[in-house]
Amino acid sequence: MKITILTYGSRGDVQPYVALALGLQKAGHSVRLAAPHRFDDFAGQHQIPFAPLPGDPGEMSAIFNNAGNNVWGMVKGIADYVFSIAEPVFRAALAACDDADLIVHSFLFTTGGHSLARQRGIPDVSVQTFPIFAPTHAFPMVALAGLRPGAMSYLSHWLGTQIFWRVGNLGYRRLRRTAPDIFGIKLVWPFDRSRSIQTPLLFAYSPTLLPWPADWNFPHIQITGYLFLDTPESYQPPPELAAFLASGDAPVCVTFGSMVNREAERIDAIVRAALAQAGQRGVILTGWSGKRPAEPGENLFYLEAAPHDWLFPRCKVVIHHGGAGTTAAGLRAGIPNIVVPHGVDQPFWGRRVAAAGAGPAPVDLKKLTVESLTTALMQADQPAIRGQAQGIGRLIRVEDGVGEAVRLIKQRAVAFEGWDRTRAAAC
Repeated sequence: MKITILTYGSRGDVQPYVALALGLQKAGHSVRLAAPHRFDDFAGQHQIPFAPLPGDPGEMSAIFNNAGNNVWGMVKGIADYVFSIAEPVFRAALAACDDADLIVHSFLFTTGGHSLARQRGIPDVSVQTFPIFAPTHAFPMVALAGLRPGAMSYLSHWLGTQIFWRVGNLGYRRLRRTAPDIFGIKLVWPFDRSRSIQTPLLFAYSPTLLPWPADWNFPHIQITGYLFLDTPESYQPPPELAAFLASGDAPVCVTFGSMVNREAERIDAIVRAALAQAGQRGVILTGWSGKRPAEPGENLFYLEAAPHDWLFPRCKVVIHHGGAGTTAAGLRAGIPNIVVPHGVDQPFWGRRVAAAGAGPAPVDLKKLTVESLTTALMQADQPAIRGQAQGIGRLIRVEDGVGEAVRLIKQRAVAFEGWDRTRAAAC
């Protein structure tokens, strides 16, 4: 079976789908990954056929960061950016799906990927790294993490879906006027309850962190577990990093992933001061920001990136932004997580980490000070939090998210084979 995976965003939005692509390849399928062009080398390292998509996800990261907790500002900023690159991206996505037997789509491709599959009479599967398009009273929509469980949480899911669908439709109609040759596909919502067949919706996170809600009576939804991309056993870290790790106690790892922040220097100064005040060594991953001081000091080691699954278990605590992928890696390592959310779904995951007992309450970026981060470091070192983090890590390490996702995708394809494709497109 030929499968095309459509995804867009930062490293955290691409890496889980690289893991899924490898799992599908291992199961005997032919896979093509369509993602931003900057990940061409990343896909090539894993021998995954790659279809580069235009645009710079770093710009999206900056928009997310600048919006913070302003949901409306985030929606407008992302919508403006997405529609500015939509024509070349959609042309590339169309070409990537040209010979596909099944399409897997992530968040930004939810509507487009499903509508394209419907037009071509082939099955599709939605794989999301956070809970979306599935209303529940148990927790709010991820961009409104501060809402309490109950009616308002349920309403927030409905509202989020309406915004996603209607804003997308408005932009699509505008694009149809400028490029009718590629934007002539009828948009169809994949999770319309009035239809007899709904697209499978797979949530790639651990039920250990976010259990199945009691009011989810949706047969098309499954929680697979995280999609981890394991570093090869042959991996050798940079000699300087290995030497730093061997030169003293386990350090605190600090990483804000692909987030690009205008206040990177201020944040770095706070982190360095808090580590010094707490008497901790630190490994600081600069990510896309690339910010580092001229003289970091003997107890700090800076580098752009390192495999989280290799590095985190060698650290005592991880301080991060709360992205879904980094949260997954931190929990899997079995060490306390201190979350400093920048925006979007990150406050949601920060609250979930604290609720699970695997870290202190998240420290909002706008309230980040030397004192607040030092306090969080002291709390993270408490036996109760450290023990809970170790227990959660053990549970997550026995899950097989990739294997479960591959099984469910195959199940969808097998079920679809029994349908007449013309009739299936009308379902």
